[in-house]
Amino acid sequence: MNTFFLLSLILVALSVGSAASNYHENLHLQPLPPSNLLASFNFKSNTTQSSFEKQHFQYFPRALGQILQHANTRELHLRFTSGRWDSESWGSRPWNGAKEGGTGVELWAWIEAPDDETAFSKWITLTQSLSGLFCASLNFIDSTRTTQPVVSFDPAGDHSPSENLHLLHGTLPGEVVCTENLTPFLKLLPCKGKAGVASLLDGHKLFDAAWQSMSIDVRPVCSGPEECLVQVDQTVDIVLDIERSKRPRGNPIPRPIPGDKLVCDTSKSYHTRDTCYPLEQTAEQGWSITELFGRSISGSCPLTDSESSNEDAVCLHISPVREVRSSPDSVETKWTNDFTRCFSLPPSIPFDLTVPEQASAAHVPLDQPVLHAERTIVGHGQERGGMRIIFNNPSNEKSVDFIYFETLPWFLRPYIHTLQATMTGPDGIRRQVPTSEIIKETFYRPGVDRERGTQLELALSLPPASTVTLTYDFEKAILRYTEYPPDANRGFNVAPAVIKVDAPQTGRPIYLRTTSLLLPLPTPDFSMPYNVIILTSTVIALAFGSIFNLLVRRFVTADEAVALRAQTFRGRIGGKIVALRDRIRGKSSKVE
Repeated sequence: MNTFFLLSLILVALSVGSAASNYHENLHLQPLPPSNLLASFNFKSNTTQSSFEKQHFQYFPRALGQILQHANTRELHLRFTSGRWDSESWGSRPWNGAKEGGTGVELWAWIEAPDDETAFSKWITLTQSLSGLFCASLNFIDSTRTTQPVVSFDPAGDHSPSENLHLLHGTLPGEVVCTENLTPFLKLLPCKGKAGVASLLDGHKLFDAAWQSMSIDVRPVCSGPEECLVQVDQTVDIVLDIERSKRPRGNPIPRPIPGDKLVCDTSKSYHTRDTCYPLEQTAEQGWSITELFGRSISGSCPLTDSESSNEDAVCLHISPVREVRSSPDSVETKWTNDFTRCFSLPPSIPFDLTVPEQASAAHVPLDQPVLHAERTIVGHGQERGGMRIIFNNPSNEKSVDFIYFETLPWFLRPYIHTLQATMTGPDGIRRQVPTSEIIKETFYRPGVDRERGTQLELALSLPPASTVTLTYDFEKAILRYTEYPPDANRGFNVAPAVIKVDAPQTGRPIYLRTTSLLLPLPTPDFSMPYNVIILTSTVIALAFGSIFNLLVRRFVTADEAVALRAQTFRGRIGGKIVALRDRIRGKSSKVE
């Protein structure tokens, strides 16, 4: 079982099982190869169902609670993610992918409504309200970006059978996650990021990470028929580069190492005074919370109402022989798995954790993912293309059953009849197999132009030690002139696919997400309208000028032209004589 996931289950049991534990927070740190660190922040706030319905909020954020009540939302899951999780180097995802979203913004919720039309109306109210709360573009999740998954998502809370719930799902793969989303996230916490482990969350460090994900989950939790809580679970997962994070903020650019501090491999034949081959570092890098985050933890949050919830405020998943130094006022607790150490936070004294550099002796085993997935766009040209999805089962003994769910925009029109499957078995021979051998069940909802996207859900079974490749063709639509964004030549974002893997041993599914795709569409030359306007204006000016000239010009013979010219000359001389005479007469009358 995933060690990180096991630890999270224990922390959930401690936070939910205690009646006095209305607010709980913890930080989990785990070094990752080659020189990275996974930092997972988790915050849980509870309120009773009756208090929630009466709008009596104590630890539960009022701004979020009122939005959920107004939109009749019984369960909410919101994700802000950027970067890519390197499963080959870092192993399985934290929380088994349950708190991870696709690149950009992902939202799904269970809304109580009598019919689909009312549910969609409440869904639009929910997205617009969350857009203003989190300073995100969630208001752009319209009908073309909304789907209704069938088997890809299960409710995480305890719901009554009498509730008429509708599941709606939407994504914004092109949304850029930044500090504007982190600030309202921290404002939902009871201590507002001023104390406790949340005091480490700084936008400069968070968004400089190789991968980061912020999640908000709201669900009902019932321990009895009349003992129900409404729980909000906020999580921040980041992967920091230790060497990059240790640079001071005032000097973020890496500087060359001085020559006298270089560690060279002198056994190389070409090693000279001015030629150095770097020696591979065998010792594990040292780090501290202050070096990585630029600050220490500002004590514990005073609103944690149970002393037991503070015993595991900071947990470190590291080798048992590795030296770890903590603040003198903290209490260390070791878990039974020999790889986890937890520390309590002093009430009002800054807390720091230091792991000095040490020769690597025993490494913490990483849990390997149960499935590898990759999705790419293939083909060439501006009209047609293809989708290729590769699944790899690393296990040599067990097959993997999973659900593949993808949402395609309406301007990408797939041809499902072209779906083909090829499989590479343990013998390394690649062969084409019938899709019925791999795909057990299919749910397909075709898209409608400018109304909804395409929804595809596949139930697949992957044999042990095999690789399956699915391919299908699609056609690209031509958009209207006003439907192109300002950066149309960059391409259009296609939302990541969601993979739900059954895990009977844990009782909770494992979620994976592929990377988002960039789809090039036929893009017109946007300078052509201006060229047409200029050319049209020139033609009209020439035509109008010629016709107007023909209409107003007088045509005469050459003799008449000479006579008219002479008359015109005599008339001008006569006019000047008359004007001169009148001027002379006028002067004479004034003298008299």
